[in-house]
Amino acid sequence: MFHLYLGFAYLYVLWRFVVPLPLSRGGRALLAVILLAASQYHLIQIWVFGTMFSPEMPRWAVLIAGWAFCSFVLLFVFVVLADVVAAVLAALRIHVAKPLMRLRSRIVVAVLAGTLAALGVSQATLVPNVRTVEVRIKNLPPELDRLRVVQLTDLHISRLFQAPWVAAVVARTNALDPDLIVVTGDLIDGTTTDRKLDVAPLAGLKARLGIIGIPGNHEYYFHEPQWHAEFERLGIQMVLNEHLVIGEGSESLVIAGVTDEAATQFGMAGPDLNAALRGAPEMAPIILLKHRPAGAARSAQAGVALQLSGHTHGGMIKGLGQLGRFANEGFVSGAYQLGAMTLYTSNGAGLWNGFPIRLGVPAEITELILRVDSST
Repeated sequence: MFHLYLGFAYLYVLWRFVVPLPLSRGGRALLAVILLAASQYHLIQIWVFGTMFSPEMPRWAVLIAGWAFCSFVLLFVFVVLADVVAAVLAALRIHVAKPLMRLRSRIVVAVLAGTLAALGVSQATLVPNVRTVEVRIKNLPPELDRLRVVQLTDLHISRLFQAPWVAAVVARTNALDPDLIVVTGDLIDGTTTDRKLDVAPLAGLKARLGIIGIPGNHEYYFHEPQWHAEFERLGIQMVLNEHLVIGEGSESLVIAGVTDEAATQFGMAGPDLNAALRGAPEMAPIILLKHRPAGAARSAQAGVALQLSGHTHGGMIKGLGQLGRFANEGFVSGAYQLGAMTLYTSNGAGLWNGFPIRLGVPAEITELILRVDSST
């Protein structure tokens, strides 16, 4: 359906933007071919590389192709918005000129789309800044008050986010001197062979209580069992439908993790919260690592105190990103309160190279300060 939707978007741009241009037939045909290639970038990847998630080509080529696709998406959005505005004005019987029909105005629209796409791609590929969030947790042992947990998610280490970028993320994370680091999926795009050098800096992550992780959907696209072993080798303790207990006795904290829904597509166990919590200490607060925020209501009912998720990338484009709510049960970015449970959905450190854009939605390394909630 993904490619079909893009096909419809292309046809709309062709009909409403390209065809009416006052250019020669050859000029419009050339523009139509360029836009077709940009709109079907992912299908071309599948034909050439066998996957649309990790094109193994030079970084500069990934950047140019990503920019071209983002430019097409923004052009489509602008054309639709212009048509909507024109329809509203017509319904109100407000007569205005049709600037979109003029060559100069169309050039302005195209340049704006390309410029914003370039800005968005440059923003997306920066080393993320730290976002500090304070979370109050009932029954948190006083000894764990102000515990610093750093969440890393959606690094999407690939030809776009290579070893130097990963090393910079690791250095910025370690500079926080965290007590615990949790990794909530989609660390990679690519096979263990193709990404071996790029993921190597992850071995430098340091935290007093360790590094704990779960897979995201993209790990399953590239043989999750192999990545599971690789992440463990790099020092990340993976928890798949199970939990770990941090501390002892009354000073303990449960870190539970579940698999991603994509696991079932590959014959592996999907997320099982009951299994993850089975045998957990009754009085210890539970932090759940779940790649997708969907299902948070179920987590709250199960007694989870804090769910840490990613997957949405914060929506990537402010305003337009709210469309992501429909696929993620209303959760896109930041903290949400569901009864006694806090859900935090991180914008992520990186993103999928197939749509590498951030406009008004910055990437983040999330520092969570756990505080005792004494309210009744």
